[in-house]
Amino acid sequence: MLSRSLFNAAKTAAPRNVVRQTRSMATVESDIFKPTKFGGKYTVTLIPGDGIGAEVSESVKTIFKQDNVPVQWEQIDVTGLQSGTVDPEVLFRESVNSLKRNKVGLKGILYTPVERSGHQSFNVALRQELDIYASVVMIKNMPGYTTRHSNVDMCIIRENTEGEYSGLEHQSVPGVVESLKIVTKMKSERISKFAFSFATANNRKKVTCIHKANIMKLADGLFRRTFHEVAAQYPQLEVNDMIVDNASMQAVSRPQQFDVLVMPNLYGSILSNIGAALVGGPGIIPGANMGREHAVFEPGCRHVGLDIQGRDQANPTAMILSATMMLRHLGLDDHATRISKAVYGVIEDGVRTKDMGGNTTTHEFTNAVLHKMEKL
Repeated sequence: MLSRSLFNAAKTAAPRNVVRQTRSMATVESDIFKPTKFGGKYTVTLIPGDGIGAEVSESVKTIFKQDNVPVQWEQIDVTGLQSGTVDPEVLFRESVNSLKRNKVGLKGILYTPVERSGHQSFNVALRQELDIYASVVMIKNMPGYTTRHSNVDMCIIRENTEGEYSGLEHQSVPGVVESLKIVTKMKSERISKFAFSFATANNRKKVTCIHKANIMKLADGLFRRTFHEVAAQYPQLEVNDMIVDNASMQAVSRPQQFDVLVMPNLYGSILSNIGAALVGGPGIIPGANMGREHAVFEPGCRHVGLDIQGRDQANPTAMILSATMMLRHLGLDDHATRISKAVYGVIEDGVRTKDMGGNTTTHEFTNAVLHKMEKL
C-alpha cells in the first residue's frame, strides 16, 4: 500500500487555503481525490516522453493489457521539445488539462535542452502548475542483482516546486546572471510533514534532513529549522540532519545508514542519481510526484536515453515499477503485486538488459515479464 500512503501523506502535509508561490498563483485544491472512472475503468494520462519513453511506455501498455488492468490511457505525445519544432505551450496546456481531468498520470522523461535560453523545463512547469510538490524516489537493492553495495533501502523525498531548480533567473546586464533560490517556511513545513507522514505510514525509523545551512544560512537555514520544528511532532522517529556534500560522500561510502531523506529541490535531483548508481542505475528506479489532488508517476532518475532511442536496448523496469506504484495509488493492489513480482522475478532469474550487464532487449524483457505473470 506504499503509493496510497504517499497520497495520504501529501494531503495531510498540505495546508488549506494557502496561495502557491508559483507562476499560476492558484490556490491549493480540495481534500477530495476523485480519479476519473467510467465503465469500470480509470482514465489515466500517459505522457511517454522523449528518448526511450515511447519504448518503455509500450512495455507498460502491453503488460497492462495482458493482465486486464482496468485502466484506459489518454495519451499525450509531448515530443519534439528538443528540436524546437513544436510549440511547447500548446503541449503543456494539453498535458495539464488532461491531468486536471484525470488526476493521475504516468510519465516518461522529457528532454530539457541546455542550449536554448529562455526555454523553461516542461517537468518543472508541470510540477508548479499542478502543485505536485513532493518527489518520492525509492532506492533499493533488487533481489538477485548484485551491486557494490547491499542492504540499501532508502527513500529520497524532495521539495518539487521551489529552490534553485525553479528556473527563476535573469541576466541583469550582459555577463551577469542572477539565479533566485526561493525557500519558504510554508513549503518547507509541507515537505517535512510529508516525509514524516511517509516514514510513519511505512514503518520507517529515521528521517534525515539534507541541507547547506552552513553557507546558505537564511535559505537552507530556514529549511533545516522548519524540519526540526516539524520533527518535534514525531518523537517516535530518529531525526538528524546532514550537509549535502557530506551526505553525498556518505551515500557512496555507507548508504545503509540512510532511511528517509528529505531535502530541497536541487539536492534531491543530485542525490537521486547518486542513489540510483548504488543499486544498478536509472533503469530500475521508480518514482512518484505527489500533490493534494494530482499524482504523476515516472522513473525516479530523469535520464532520457537519447543515445539508445529506437535500438530496443532500453530497460523498462523503472517505468513498469512506477506504473505499479500508480496502480496501488488507484487501489488496484492485486494487479500491482502480480506485475511487480513478475518484474523482480525475471531479474532474479538473470534476465538483464544492456545497462544491467546483459543482452536482453526491451521486447525480450517485456515478454519475460509476461511469461512470469502467467505462472503467477
